[in-house]
Amino acid sequence: MPITIEPMLLQDLPAVVAIEESSFTQPWTLQSFQSELANNRLAVYLVARENGFVVGYGGVWVILDEAHVTTLAVDQNHRRRGIATELLKALIDQSRRMGAQRISLEVRPSNSGARRLYENLGFSVKGVRKRYYFNEDGLIMFKDNLGGGEGNGEENEPAS
Repeated sequence: MPITIEPMLLQDLPAVVAIEESSFTQPWTLQSFQSELANNRLAVYLVARENGFVVGYGGVWVILDEAHVTTLAVDQNHRRRGIATELLKALIDQSRRMGAQRISLEVRPSNSGARRLYENLGFSVKGVRKRYYFNEDGLIMFKDNLGGGEGNGEENEPAS
């Protein structure tokens, strides 16, 4: 079945929260997602659907010319199929359309799969946030030049 990427809706939240809770040791709550969708005018949240069911999601905040990926996850039974890649590309494209020139995110050093995904799309490590996660530092990764030209991520599809 083809994957579609669409805006996240309130009715998607039970599936989103289920994926969130199975993916992260410190998951966002239902209330956090509800607040983001209802109140955060700087945020964009997308879902990946397969056959009408939510199989992944991602979010980004766009503030002036910078974007920040807030969350990205794919259901465990749907991983390694390029869904996270498609979600992240859509978030990058949306950020670019909203005027962002660069995008950042944090990732655990131990999350080698996510790090490969981000590197394949042009992100590079620019710093470390000490104890960003409860038991681990966070690597700060950036992708510059979202305005177009070289390094837009389109040429590097990860093997997933």
